[in-house]
Amino acid sequence: MPRIDTHAHILPPEYRTELERRDLMAFPLPPWSAEALDGLMERHAIDAAVISLSPPGVYFGDQGLADDLARLVNERTAEHVRGAPERFAGLAFLPLPDVDRALAELRYALDELELEGVALLSNVGGTYLGDPSWNPLFDELDRRGAYVLLHPTAAAGPPPIPEHPIWLYEFPFDTTRALASLVYSGTLERCPNIRLQVSHLGGTATFLAHRLASLAAREPERATKAPAGALAYLSRLYYDTGLSNYELPARPTIELAGVERVVFGSDWPYADLPERGDPSPGLGGLGSEARERIDSLNAAALVPRLAERLLSRER
Repeated sequence: MPRIDTHAHILPPEYRTELERRDLMAFPLPPWSAEALDGLMERHAIDAAVISLSPPGVYFGDQGLADDLARLVNERTAEHVRGAPERFAGLAFLPLPDVDRALAELRYALDELELEGVALLSNVGGTYLGDPSWNPLFDELDRRGAYVLLHPTAAAGPPPIPEHPIWLYEFPFDTTRALASLVYSGTLERCPNIRLQVSHLGGTATFLAHRLASLAAREPERATKAPAGALAYLSRLYYDTGLSNYELPARPTIELAGVERVVFGSDWPYADLPERGDPSPGLGGLGSEARERIDSLNAAALVPRLAERLLSRER
């Protein structure tokens, strides 16, 4: 079966140059090139990849700059996809926190550039995804039945232990904050048609799923907008294996949502992968049937056009 990487990144050179020029590099960005991405796919028998911008995203306190960076990144992403549409799908980045501008860019990216969906960071300037001010965006994503990748970023404010890089554990923690925000704001109840993929096997959310769900019993007045319960909402999401290609984190995710909700992700160029061959040997214990679903079959629900183009090529 072909292998589909649902979590790979694009870092356009012009984006990097603009961040460096403005001294906006909150943390180092790894080298990126189209040739290097092709090399990764060849070494690890990855037949197709879904690409999106990585943190720090496009918002640095200047809405005009966010608009410009989002447009730049989305057009470069679309160009990359057009160069090999049987191998790539692209996700748009939106210039949040301005919802009106995000909606305008969403229409441009999906309707004109024909990107496959959108990537949303766990928070933008300290505003989390379930914030009521973002309801119009999620309502439009729901109306479209859109494919959305939830990717973590740094929480607002300085990290509690500055000597530890923020990706070490703050990123997974912020994914969990974002999911709790989506659950208890009522966003996931109101927007059941969004096909939401969560990076890194959900951060810590699947391991903490029962603790997250306990709010309904312990403080029910805070859980009124999530009548189905946190476990129900979390179980209907998709989870990628980016930076989590091991059985230990995969098991609770599979127990919560089922193997049919897990998709392969490399998180390249941030990935810690073997030199070549199977990119996730740590999942070998799940068995061949589960691996086939994770590596290939499950992604068709998220990127049906790419899956069809890929299968047509294989035939």
